Amino acid sequence: MIADGLGAPTSDEQPSALRGYYADPHLMAFDGRYYLYPTSDGVEGWEATTFRVFSSPDLVDWSDHGVIIDLASDVAWADHRAWAPAIAERSGRYYFYFTAENNIGVAVSDSPTGPFTDLGHPLVADGDFEGTAIDPSVFTDDDGTVYLFWGNSVAHGVRLSDDMQSFDPAAVFSWKPTNFREAAWVHRRGEVYYLSWSENDTREEDYRVRYATGPTAFGPWSDRGTLVAKVPQRGIRATGHHSILRVPGTDDWVIAYHRFAIPHGDGFHREVVIDRLVHRADGTIEPVVPTREPLRIPIPPRS
Repeated sequence: MIADGLGAPTSDEQPSALRGYYADPHLMAFDGRYYLYPTSDGVEGWEATTFRVFSSPDLVDWSDHGVIIDLASDVAWADHRAWAPAIAERSGRYYFYFTAENNIGVAVSDSPTGPFTDLGHPLVADGDFEGTAIDPSVFTDDDGTVYLFWGNSVAHGVRLSDDMQSFDPAAVFSWKPTNFREAAWVHRRGEVYYLSWSENDTREEDYRVRYATGPTAFGPWSDRGTLVAKVPQRGIRATGHHSILRVPGTDDWVIAYHRFAIPHGDGFHREVVIDRLVHRADGTIEPVVPTREPLRIPIPPRS
């Protein structure tokens, strides 16, 4: 079954992964199961106050594990605009990074479904760095080094300390990718690093994902153009704010992103979809073509 949400419209187009209005999906896999951490959507002005988590064995049948962070009761330094979460695991603990009131926080749990305990203050406070402190993402390199990326109008990246809850402010690397708006994401395949991000505004139908390649987690980056874009003849618009995941035990990759809900969505009524991501032999990525059917990919059992 698809997890219940706020009752987003349905159509003959590829259905959303989650029934309801959700955006900014962070897709991960832990212990043979997929986990999806989105922004709760459907409220004018993006005034959500809670975060939920869903899990699935195959990207199609999702279970709703409920609220894992409620700003009103769990966070002392912010009470609204709960956006754009991310998560990482280290040594059996789970670190949940999230936006609230243009700050970035971090909370910790022994389970990917919580309960999570907030650090007690922002990890990145509003005004600490140029641009707006939103949209965290986490990249773990092949050697175990963990990086945090974030930003709106300016992208920032830094190596996280071993506690996963601090970093050296002097080590923050800042730059402006081509047409950068927000939602920087880094992944690696072989020796190639990929930076992807959203351009334009999430309320515009031309909101979309662009990408670049480089030799390290901080580049230098070679712009490769658009990765995910609207398909207006199919009613698909505003395809952005994504996450990319390698299916454990394989070289199959998937991308989760949001779009205007079909048929009557807008920048406050968005839905999550998941498609394949195909890397070419030359190190570039094929432009993502939205499928019409749900993408079912069970995680292979460990050998």
